[in-house]
Amino acid sequence: MSGGPYRFVFDPELAAFQLAPDHPFKPVRYELARTLLLAAGALEPAEVVPPRPVTDEDLLTVHDERYVAVVKAASSPSRPADAQLQRHGLATADNPAFPRMHELVRGVVAATVTAVELVASGEALRAASLAGGLHHALRDRASGFCVYNDLAVAIRRAVDRHGLRVAYVDVDAHHGDGVQWLFYDEPRVLTVSVHESGRYLFPGTGFTYETGNGDGRGSAVNVPLEPFTDDDSFLECFDAVVPRALRRFAPDLIVVQAGADMHHRDPLADLALTLHGMRGAYERLVSLAEELTGGRMVLTGGGGYDAYRTVPRAWALAWAALAGRALPHEVPAAWRAEWGERLGVALPETFADDPPEPSPRAAAIASRNRSVADRLMKQLEEIWDEAPAA
Repeated sequence: MSGGPYRFVFDPELAAFQLAPDHPFKPVRYELARTLLLAAGALEPAEVVPPRPVTDEDLLTVHDERYVAVVKAASSPSRPADAQLQRHGLATADNPAFPRMHELVRGVVAATVTAVELVASGEALRAASLAGGLHHALRDRASGFCVYNDLAVAIRRAVDRHGLRVAYVDVDAHHGDGVQWLFYDEPRVLTVSVHESGRYLFPGTGFTYETGNGDGRGSAVNVPLEPFTDDDSFLECFDAVVPRALRRFAPDLIVVQAGADMHHRDPLADLALTLHGMRGAYERLVSLAEELTGGRMVLTGGGGYDAYRTVPRAWALAWAALAGRALPHEVPAAWRAEWGERLGVALPETFADDPPEPSPRAAAIASRNRSVADRLMKQLEEIWDEAPAA
């Protein structure tokens, strides 16, 4: 297998656009992570591969035909009136319409579908599509910075074309609602989301009672956490729920959405993890893949709005876990100098970071999270007992 068993899917065009000049979603994060990994010696050039194109027909496996037509129209200079686009979640502050939107976001879909195809076909053991992770997009509506749901298209391909059982694990601070709803009645897809509770954070979903529907009942798993949840509590809840759910489901492939906005410096969420805790989650997911799927795993990006200081290091740690690579303690000085000058920011000197000040409510937060995880597992065990695993 040329370049080894790992692949990093990359298209420079997907790191070069912007939704709007002041928009918090910054695709350049993708290029920052790639160049950081190369500078740190944790990514081999032979492991970097381009996406394979997808068509509009691929999008229609999860999206409504009229919605795709609206996205195309919104991408042109003579786009429809904003009021018409807003019925589909476009031309809003979160999801502004921009030139070539359809082609560019379809390119993100292509990157994630390529990563899944590489693993599903046996061309790679594990693959990453850090441009991907657009988990909020719905069948007929853009939402939360997400226009097309690359994850759902790729998972649909794995299920329908390759006959795989897919476990989707989302550790973004925001609930993975789009992927959940698109597979809510699909027993061959398990969706697991560990996130800040929708009581406090967009999209306002992801509660423990959301467990799937019909044949998919018991195949949606949600762990809503309190604001200011720290490393220890996050990992305690992860350990209480995620391994049990995945072992019971017995997947052929694990797809991970590794949004980096659970970090305590993120401006759009309220969790309080450090890079150390995030690395712990990534390493646990790789271990579960090794145990359950013969190692097969696909990693995507997602959220992360401390885009220059935190996200590149978080995604470098995620790739390092995926590929079994060691990162140096210090961030390479040449990378820091080049990107610091280009971005006009001072970049961190190491892959470690200082934890935030402990919340005075830390013990109460941990207790609340623990009770939520315990209640969730009792509820799921009752559902699973009614219908034994396939």
